[in-house]
Amino acid sequence: MMSCPTYAYLRLLPILALAMALVTAAAQEAAPAAGQVEPRPYWSDRWRGWHFYEDPPLEEPAPPRAQAVPARPTKPADPPRPPELVEFERLQKSLEDLRNIAIMRPTESNVRRYMELEMQVVNRASYFADVAQRVAWATPELDPTLQGRPVNAQALEVFERQQRTDRSASVAELGRDHVLIFFYRSDCPYCHAFAPTLQAFEARHGIQVVPVSVDGGPMPGFPRARPDNGIATALQVTQVPAVFLAQPTTGKITPIGSGVLSESQLLERIAIVSSPTGEAMLPGATQHLALP
Repeated sequence: MMSCPTYAYLRLLPILALAMALVTAAAQEAAPAAGQVEPRPYWSDRWRGWHFYEDPPLEEPAPPRAQAVPARPTKPADPPRPPELVEFERLQKSLEDLRNIAIMRPTESNVRRYMELEMQVVNRASYFADVAQRVAWATPELDPTLQGRPVNAQALEVFERQQRTDRSASVAELGRDHVLIFFYRSDCPYCHAFAPTLQAFEARHGIQVVPVSVDGGPMPGFPRARPDNGIATALQVTQVPAVFLAQPTTGKITPIGSGVLSESQLLERIAIVSSPTGEAMLPGATQHLALP
C-alpha cells in the first residue's frame, strides 16, 4: 500500500496535465503571426534573473517626406501678331534685300526689281497720306492746319492780328509792376537803330523803358538814361543792345534778347517769358538783383 504523500502526488497529476495544456493553448493563441518576431518577455529567460532591465527597442526613423516642388508659373502665351505687321515686316525686309543686292550688283534686272518694289511701297504710302487727309478733314481736332499757327494766308493775317491784340493787353497788364531795361552804348549804331522801336513800344503798350548806358554816354529819345552801376556785369551783358524784363518790387529780372528786335518780336518774347510755362522752360535764366 502506497504512502500518503505518494498517493497525493498521483492525485495531482491529472490536474497538472490539464494546467499545462491550458498554458500551451494560451501561448499558441498569443504567438505572433508568421513572419513576425515578437520580443520575448524577460521572465521567459531564467538566466537573466528577476531584476534584469532591458531598454526598449529603438524605433526606426520614418523616411523623410518628399518636399513638394512648387509649380513654376506658366508664361502666358504671346498674343498672335496682327497679319498686317507680319506683311509689313516681310515687305520691308524684301525691299532692303533688293536694295542691297542692287547696290552690290547693279545690273539692269536687279535695279529694276528694286525699283518696282519701291514703287509699290511709295503707292501704299501715298494712299495712306490721302486717307489721313480725309480723316483730318472729317475730324477737326485731328486737322493740323487748325491747330496753332494757320497756313492759309488770310487765316494767318487774322491769327497774327488777334495774337498781337492779346499780347499787347498782356504787356499792358505787366506794365503795372514791370519795366523793360534797355542796355546800350552811345557809340553803338544798332543801339541807335533800336531806340526808336523801344520808344514806340513804350507809348503803344504802356510799359516803361529804363535805359542804362554801359559807357555813360547819352541816347537820343532817352534823356533820362542811367549810367551803369555794375548791373550789366551782374547780368552778364556782353552784347548791346540788350533788353530785360524786370519787376522792381521783387528784383526779378529775365532776359528778353539782344540785338535789334521788332515790335512783334518784343511782344512775342515778353508774352512767353512772363508766362508760367515759359518760366518753367528755363528757370535758370531768371535772376533776382537790386535794380538801379
